[in-house]
Amino acid sequence: MALTDVAIRNAKPAAKAIKLADGGGMFLLVTPAGGKLWRLKYRVDGREKLLAIGAYPEIGLGEARRRREEARELIALGKDPSREKQREKVRARIQAADTFKAICDEYCEKRRRDGTKGWAPATATRSEYLLSLVCGSIGKLAIGEIEPADVLTAIRRIEGKGKLESARRSLQLAGAVFRYAVATARLASDPTRDLRGALTAPTVTHYGAITDAKKAGELLRAIDDYEGSGITKLALQIAPHVFVRPGELRHAEWSEIDLDGAIWIIPAGKMKMRKAHHVPLSRQVVALFREVRAVTGPNGYVFPSTRTRTRPMSENTINAGLRRLGYSTDEMTAHGFRAMASTLLNESGKWNPDAIERALAHGDTDKVRAAYHRGAHWKERVTMAQWWSDYLDRLRKGADVVQLANRGGS
Repeated sequence: MALTDVAIRNAKPAAKAIKLADGGGMFLLVTPAGGKLWRLKYRVDGREKLLAIGAYPEIGLGEARRRREEARELIALGKDPSREKQREKVRARIQAADTFKAICDEYCEKRRRDGTKGWAPATATRSEYLLSLVCGSIGKLAIGEIEPADVLTAIRRIEGKGKLESARRSLQLAGAVFRYAVATARLASDPTRDLRGALTAPTVTHYGAITDAKKAGELLRAIDDYEGSGITKLALQIAPHVFVRPGELRHAEWSEIDLDGAIWIIPAGKMKMRKAHHVPLSRQVVALFREVRAVTGPNGYVFPSTRTRTRPMSENTINAGLRRLGYSTDEMTAHGFRAMASTLLNESGKWNPDAIERALAHGDTDKVRAAYHRGAHWKERVTMAQWWSDYLDRLRKGADVVQLANRGGS
């Protein structure tokens, strides 16, 4: 006889457990302690098994019967309801752990330690910051539950603050995280794939840079008169000679610099293109590095933080020094020394453009061509490094500069 709600409510515990049948193998187990538990008895492959459906009154009579029918449908398909229930618990536990934030952290860690293909430290720091902006909105959501509208809302909040480039890059990085989840079998598809074009395109801005020879000379003289930190002044003096990326300069370590051999080898892990970069050092640069070494050497960072020698100087130090000299962001930046060198070296007409590109550590999509150029232009780059430092000295002294029309090493 089928159970009724009244019969269930009136069921009293006894010294031993009582079974109240409802049909179809389901019964209500009334324990001596007064608990009322739904159970389903069934057979799979000739073996009798018992499925726990839930406790009354949390699971009412109607819901218990619905779950019984679902279990019977699984049995009809040759599946074991108890095993399927265990699998569902595992899936739910995995899904709860696979939040966007958790997968973000996993993805970022992978990119940090992914050998020569991984992120440079500066790229990692910036990327993790941008992803943290997205995590503020969707970080706690299970990645399988995130829809395009959720991502767009998160990105719109960044865009709404006027940070158009950050919004664009955050969307790209979020897409990379979703694709990583797809590749690791935790997501069916990337919800950002249909969001392209949904954001306001940022206006392309270029780093402030002085590319006029006369103005470059004025800047070099201003740097010589810098009255701030001595280490900052030396960094400002070295920057135009070596024209590496600002992050590469501030992360320089003494173990990478051979002053006797006049070469600085920047490891692949610190380079944007993830390839080791060899920088020939002119006599002037060697002399400047020796001044720095007397203060910060012989181990650790060449330009350590003012707070601790275990960290490099702040990424804003050189730019702050330029601001102190009176140069606005539109006029000159730490990155602008690269544009200065590229422009004036090319305008001199003395050097093979490929040698200049190698000196700037720009990537080459043709691997064979890139390998050839690394070796073919080294001697020219060594000569060019010394010529460039001599040229900067002439500009600094205010000497007239004659532009040379012919090409070829000096």
